[in-house]
Amino acid sequence: MRTKTLKKNRINVVTLGCSKNVYDSEVLMGQLKASGKDVVHEQEGNVVVINTCGFINNAKEESVNTILEFMQKKEAGEVDKVFVTGCLSERYKPDLEKEIPNVDQYFGTTELPGLLKALGADYKHELIGERLTTTPKNYAYLKIAEGCDRPCSFCAIPLMRGKHKSTPIEDLVVEAEKLAASGVKELILIAQDLTYYGLDLYKKRNLAELLENLVKVEGIEWIRLHYAFPTGFPMDVLDIMKREPKICNYLDIPLQHISDAILKSMRRGTTQAKTTKLLEDFRVKVPEMTIRTTLIVGYPGETEEDFQTLKQWVKHMRFERLGCFTYSHEENTHAYNLEDDVPEEVKLERANEIMEIQSQISWELNQAKIGQEFKVVIDRKEGNYFVGRTEFDSPDVDNEVLIDASKYYLKTGEFTTIKVIEAEDFDLYGEVVK
Repeated sequence: MRTKTLKKNRINVVTLGCSKNVYDSEVLMGQLKASGKDVVHEQEGNVVVINTCGFINNAKEESVNTILEFMQKKEAGEVDKVFVTGCLSERYKPDLEKEIPNVDQYFGTTELPGLLKALGADYKHELIGERLTTTPKNYAYLKIAEGCDRPCSFCAIPLMRGKHKSTPIEDLVVEAEKLAASGVKELILIAQDLTYYGLDLYKKRNLAELLENLVKVEGIEWIRLHYAFPTGFPMDVLDIMKREPKICNYLDIPLQHISDAILKSMRRGTTQAKTTKLLEDFRVKVPEMTIRTTLIVGYPGETEEDFQTLKQWVKHMRFERLGCFTYSHEENTHAYNLEDDVPEEVKLERANEIMEIQSQISWELNQAKIGQEFKVVIDRKEGNYFVGRTEFDSPDVDNEVLIDASKYYLKTGEFTTIKVIEAEDFDLYGEVVK
């Protein structure tokens, strides 16, 4: 029997995966709302749209399990229709249609108009920047490009997202203005590769010019850069980062590995010497910059010597922020032709070793912050604390600042100045500076 509390013709959008998927779900929801549809994000609804991730094994498993969970609800009469979109659907549509045929329809990453039509809505081209944000009101993702032209051997993103396609500067400024008007104060710029921005439209790497335009948007206080590629990095971006207070002294630049043999097999187009020099140049140009990176361990052919090279390099570079993943052997990638020869338990041991080193580095860097003052944005209240971030921290992945809620009253989305009074390996504790 259907539950009587379920609202008829309410569309529930469920988002899995990365910030790019969050953005796509928000655009979908904006389009649905513009067509007069009742749409919610991860709440009860009798029509469900699952925006899937197909990047690595764990993400694929989560996506499949979520689809199966909603299919059970459909069979039990708890939901009427289930649609699947996103990267998993783009990559494995024929397999999914065969294995889970009861899904009402599958759509790929470029089939938004078709999905809207199936939901009884029209695709409105004029809706530049119109979306229903699902992040806390003070920050939003701004996707500046889609797809990727890089040939990285381990990565399936080009299979799911296609070739690199930049969004024009004027459209992004309009979108930023609409976000600012709705109360957004922090823009997090995302793409598969920020550093490639503009090459297709303007015949040059044009991230700096985009930033020059975005800093003029009133109401935006922070602009954060995510997912830069080390090869061909446009150094003029650092000039504007240093000059413009709105550009956070922060860069997310996934480096993946540092052993020359592994970098070559990964088809990264760089070497240990070039990467180290690039990071040293960053530090010289913007000494206060926080660098976040991600690494992959257990890539095919990674020897103990390769891993020790990576380990020593992590110790030497002392990244402010670092994440480490185990290699996932993905079909139809260049590396899939190689033997996945590092045992799973060795991959996990190596990832844990890297994160233990990073935990110690982070603790030492955080201890040095005790007594210092920082501008902090308040993201939420959690238990007995207000939880905020400095300009050196991105939501969900980086350090947080905890402020005693019994001593201070702070508003979500507001900026305040705090003094660090205590520090752990990944969290700071602060008191408000009067």
